[in-house]
Amino acid sequence: MAKNPQVSVVIPVFNEESNIPLLYPQLRDVLNSLDKPYEIVFVDDGSTDTTPLILKKLNPDDKNLRIISLKRNFGKSVAYSIGFMSAKGDVVITMDGDLQDDPQDIPMLLDKINADGGYDIVSGWKKNKHEGNFFYSLSSRIFNKLTSVITGLNLHDFNCPFKAYRGEIVKDLRLYGGMYRYIPAIAHWNGYKKITEIPVKNLPRRYGKSKYSVLKVYKGFLDMLTFKFLNDFLEAPLYLFGTLGLIAFFAGSAISAHLAYVHFIFGERIGDRPLLILGVLLLLLGVNFISLGLLGEMLVKKIPTDLKDKIIE
Repeated sequence: MAKNPQVSVVIPVFNEESNIPLLYPQLRDVLNSLDKPYEIVFVDDGSTDTTPLILKKLNPDDKNLRIISLKRNFGKSVAYSIGFMSAKGDVVITMDGDLQDDPQDIPMLLDKINADGGYDIVSGWKKNKHEGNFFYSLSSRIFNKLTSVITGLNLHDFNCPFKAYRGEIVKDLRLYGGMYRYIPAIAHWNGYKKITEIPVKNLPRRYGKSKYSVLKVYKGFLDMLTFKFLNDFLEAPLYLFGTLGLIAFFAGSAISAHLAYVHFIFGERIGDRPLLILGVLLLLLGVNFISLGLLGEMLVKKIPTDLKDKIIE
């Protein structure tokens, strides 16, 4: 391993037996041209083809190359987490192992992360991604727009794996599901505000099949909603459940008051009105939501909070 590497390149791979032998020499040549200590970290996410064997025989004499093999296919988020935990560089670059990310763009990412006083994250933007495929292009645009609105971080391409991070940002990340797409958003929530985006090349895939699917994006979007809920309301669940409960309770109270008025003042029958059922249902939902929020508050108070995570050192 390179001594005190300045740049770590983390590459999670799954069944990329035909691409790795082509990617490695390209990547090595680009990194050697930087004249900076570096390391290449391949994380084999339980490949079922000959990828593990190819990685092992790639270049045993290259001290800048490290191979991490997982026991089974845990998913890209786990592979990223393990790669980040192992990376030693001041700057960590992530990219895919399918040859669609061009190593020639790495100097551009590094130059940008040090430009204008320095950025925390430089995110790649593949402008021509899914070009010619209307369905994928539309779903990707909708996904990125919704994610920008929810996270408050305006990026064109959350799905692009080609990114550069300050090393300290990714060290304590514990990702799951499809959360690897949202590392810039997570960092943004954690107080790292200097995030920018630059166009990068999107090369055609030579070998293997794309692992992109709308289902994966959908699951990742649900993960983002979960993370936002935990981030915004974990320490104060009553803010969410209490608000929903009060809205439901007051709506139910208004309906009940209206029905009581028409019954006692005008003598109208209300027992067979659907509105009565709705009013009672809203009252019960309001009480349940508020109770759930209070229970959440009781649980939160028992969880010790690490205040050191909130301090700027």
